[in-house]
Amino acid sequence: MTDLHVVPADEDVAPVAAPLLRELLGATLRAARQRQQRTLKDVADRAGVSMTYLSEVERGRKEASSEVVGAVTRALGGELVDLLTEMAGAVARPAPAAAPARTTAIRAVA
Repeated sequence: MTDLHVVPADEDVAPVAAPLLRELLGATLRAARQRQQRTLKDVADRAGVSMTYLSEVERGRKEASSEVVGAVTRALGGELVDLLTEMAGAVARPAPAAAPARTTAIRAVA
């Protein structure tokens, strides 16, 4: 099996630790729920999951299935593309204003 590693094109740039996907997903779902001023119970009931389970997902403690992610996203009135767009925005690194845009190479490491 091959592992993929993102390698910055600029060697002098220190790598930034990316958050775990489950943590990013949970934080994004929680932020959306809180922006709507909705309770865990309300969203969990509408999504058909337990309040305890949704809490674990929001805290990044549980890996939610795609079915659960879809159900919670719909319970929040959104679509998967909205969730993914918000998650991508949370981890996107802006290019420095004075420097040219960085390029990233992906290399396979056996």
